[in-house]
Amino acid sequence: MSTIQDAIAKARATRNLTPTRQEMERGGDDPWAALTAFKPSIRRLRRNRIVAADGGRPAMDFDVIRTRMMQVMQANAWKRIAITSPTAACGKSTMVMNLAYSLSRHRDHKTMVLEMDMRKPSLSRSMQIPGEQQFSRVLEGRADFTDHAVRVGDNMIFATNVNAVNGSAELLQSPGTAQVLDDLSATYAPDTMIFDMPPMLTGDDTMAFLARVDCVLLLAAAEQTSIKQIDKCERDIASQTNVMGVILNKCRYMDRDNAYDYYE
Repeated sequence: MSTIQDAIAKARATRNLTPTRQEMERGGDDPWAALTAFKPSIRRLRRNRIVAADGGRPAMDFDVIRTRMMQVMQANAWKRIAITSPTAACGKSTMVMNLAYSLSRHRDHKTMVLEMDMRKPSLSRSMQIPGEQQFSRVLEGRADFTDHAVRVGDNMIFATNVNAVNGSAELLQSPGTAQVLDDLSATYAPDTMIFDMPPMLTGDDTMAFLARVDCVLLLAAAEQTSIKQIDKCERDIASQTNVMGVILNKCRYMDRDNAYDYYE
């Protein structure tokens, strides 16, 4: 058995799961190849404001954020980034998907997107991923990752949830979740792991998880998010991990060539 296949077997054995013969044969020496390939509809992506998949002018703002993000993460040898917001409706999940698709256009960069907003999951619906993907079951040790994740192209993975999860904060904080994430990192060796987190001020889910990541990007909404809310979130984040920066989204009065304001 190859080294990578050994890693697959070891990771699953940790959760009392055994890789099937079909998985090992389908994946060969490459665990990425064992994942179900998914080709999203570009028209549907655009309809849901996911514009970074095929580049061009609509993707420019996200590409700028992507490049700044990569520079900071590479300089610090960071691999795990969480994206959250103070409250709902700031556009964080849209940002997650656009940054992921922007990263995917770097053909030698491998990106893994993990949906941790389990109270109101949305990624699967936005991209219309087929099947009953429920990544929470993988974190609980009740299912195999290959059954609840899809591969987009050769260098991007999405693990999503179709249903909300009870007790999500406890799940995110559990040692088992930490072990699963370590297993995934060892097996698939992504360059960047993006975690789509719940809003910080609507529950304790994100606070329960921040210690698992290297840094956090906070998304605020113009005319909605207050400075007080941003300050509180930044303090809470900084108490557990690194604050990469804040993105001001939904700006109606900024110059067209500067649709996002980004600062550290």
